[in-house]
Amino acid sequence: MPSKNNEIMQRDLEVIWHPCTQMKDHETLPLIPIKSGKGVYLYDFDGNAYIDAVSSWWVNIFGHSNEQINNKIKAQLDTLEHVLLAGFTHEPAVELAHKLVNMTPKELVKVFYVDNGSSAVEAALKMSYHYHLNKGKRKPIFLSLTNSYHGETIGALSVGDVSLYKETYEQLLIQNMQVPVPVDQSVEASEFALKALENLLKEKSDEIAALIIEPLIQGAGGMHMYHPHYLEGARALTKQYDVHLIADEILTGFGRTGKMFACEYANISPDFMTLSKALTGGYLPLSVVMTTDDVYQAFYCDYNEHKAFLHSHSYTGNPLACAAALATLEIFEKNDILGENEKKAAYIKKEIEKFMTLDNVKSIRQQGMVTAIELEGYEATQRVGLKIYEYALTQGVLLRPLGHIIYFMPPYVITYDEIDKMIAVAYEGIKKV
Repeated sequence: MPSKNNEIMQRDLEVIWHPCTQMKDHETLPLIPIKSGKGVYLYDFDGNAYIDAVSSWWVNIFGHSNEQINNKIKAQLDTLEHVLLAGFTHEPAVELAHKLVNMTPKELVKVFYVDNGSSAVEAALKMSYHYHLNKGKRKPIFLSLTNSYHGETIGALSVGDVSLYKETYEQLLIQNMQVPVPVDQSVEASEFALKALENLLKEKSDEIAALIIEPLIQGAGGMHMYHPHYLEGARALTKQYDVHLIADEILTGFGRTGKMFACEYANISPDFMTLSKALTGGYLPLSVVMTTDDVYQAFYCDYNEHKAFLHSHSYTGNPLACAAALATLEIFEKNDILGENEKKAAYIKKEIEKFMTLDNVKSIRQQGMVTAIELEGYEATQRVGLKIYEYALTQGVLLRPLGHIIYFMPPYVITYDEIDKMIAVAYEGIKKV
């Protein structure tokens, strides 16, 4: 009998162009068709199971086919599947917005719904620029950190620092400048980077609308991590020089760093916070831009088409997605998720110490439920990460390395036995390359 996996894979390759993928690779690298998921496991059509060690691109925090989230979406489906959010509203959007205001930093009191992470970044950039315009200032430049990533739409690409993207799409990008990210998780590295930020703000703040940062962890930038001291200093400097601070918590939000939001480590309140990914437990596309009343009031006026904020998406504030988000937040409310994550993170930290005995491991870093193992001694063309990915699949674990960075970002419901398997497979994979 022909494999059902092979049948689905061949039908896929006839018509689907996959994201972040060189499709020619699939002449030799099999696609994995997934039939179902439960908890931390994904199951293919041939009955193979894979531990989802990367939370399906960092979104799935409470496991696949979570009963509580399922039931909330099913109930909403029988009531209202969608309605435009211009001139209309609905209860899930209202309830979710109030919950988000109550749990995010104190100055963030307004919620603007979008529908994916990149679009939330786009909206925040536009809000910041338009805010200054409404105040009579033209500030066309955005500031970001080296090694950063904020998404792949044009504005989001502009403020990122992925050289391949920047080189390819350079002629399309908006104005952006970059300052150094702290080189490591020390206070000294943060102080050095803050000095560079201060020097640039002294010179260019009249032209800079906002500084956008990924607090504590630069995800696609190899899970690079830095100290909360940088957040404190950046917030103080941006206030001093009348530049907005945008905290892109799309990766770090909802418990991933050990606190609900990474900004809490520095006790700061940014002007904008973008949230997505884990917001719906990994179920449905939804994102928000949280902002201040000061920003909101700059757009609040009698009819003036130039002063109103010009941004919309058809599925903004979709009721099914809001229901999934409400169920996700309810799980946090009823369980000590952060406390359990702290124990699991400590366990992972202890268990991965053995990786430092391997000659090809350069360093290990961790922040909450994110752990990164950096390899050394390889050229990019060797595609060492791809080799480890392929090996891990044969052992029933889904890893998706970032180049030579092997990382764990599992769903919070992962058990200690599953953690042991995830770590053991990664260890053997790194030994083999």
